[in-house]
Amino acid sequence: MLCNLCPRQCNVDRSKVVGFCGQSDKVKIAKYCLFNFEEPLISGKNGSGAIFFCGCSLKCVFCQNYEISTLSKGKEISIEQLAEIFKQLEDMGAENINLVNPTHYVLQIVQALKIYKPKIPIVYNTHGYESLLALRLLNDFVDVYLPDFKYFDNDCAKKYSHCENYVEITKKAIKFMREQKPDIIENGILKQGVIVRHLIMPLMTEQSIQILKWIKENLGDTMVSLMAQYVPYGEASKHSEINRRITKREYDKVVNAYLDLNISGFVQDRESADTVYIPKWDY
Repeated sequence: MLCNLCPRQCNVDRSKVVGFCGQSDKVKIAKYCLFNFEEPLISGKNGSGAIFFCGCSLKCVFCQNYEISTLSKGKEISIEQLAEIFKQLEDMGAENINLVNPTHYVLQIVQALKIYKPKIPIVYNTHGYESLLALRLLNDFVDVYLPDFKYFDNDCAKKYSHCENYVEITKKAIKFMREQKPDIIENGILKQGVIVRHLIMPLMTEQSIQILKWIKENLGDTMVSLMAQYVPYGEASKHSEINRRITKREYDKVVNAYLDLNISGFVQDRESADTVYIPKWDY
């Protein structure tokens, strides 16, 4: 079967060669665990049942998960084992099943969820660069969408994520997510809905503000998680302009715009820019 699930449209047989994502048709993960560093509505009291998938269809040069997203360090598992991991995390008391960077494994994830569908919410934790085809295939299995909206300028998307059409594709994808999943919050946990994440980056405050305005104008009262945890990582050292943390001035400028727009959600402290929050990969 030729893979055209993500917007890269590789059109390759991943049982024989890898796609742009760097992966074959075998599921590969780097870690699964109870994870407490997501938004409060996701982590809750017990932690989110996170499964960190290897490979990526975006390839951001600054990715904090560079070892698994680009270098693809991890372990191959079967679809049956993935279904068993869902059950294990549920039995451990996870608030939800958190599929981290799952885009290129949509078909395998759907197969695993047909084997075992947990009674807790399924969270689709994505970079936002999604095809409507893939989203329609998994929509009935997903309860919460947790997409990034990284850029409002395709030149930056091309430079830092090797992606020439990120903005228009991500807008369509997030609009679809919002239309499909109205927010339902019970006992401090998002049972269904959407939280859009945006990471403030060096020298990109105007893009951040444009993204916030677009969300307000196009998605109504949608929660936004404004993130300040940017730390130069991966290949960021090759780009001097982003090879630093954000300044207080950059942070304050975007946060003030967020508050002025009266957006609901979460704002991360600037002190969150620390590698301590990157998982320890055990493969």
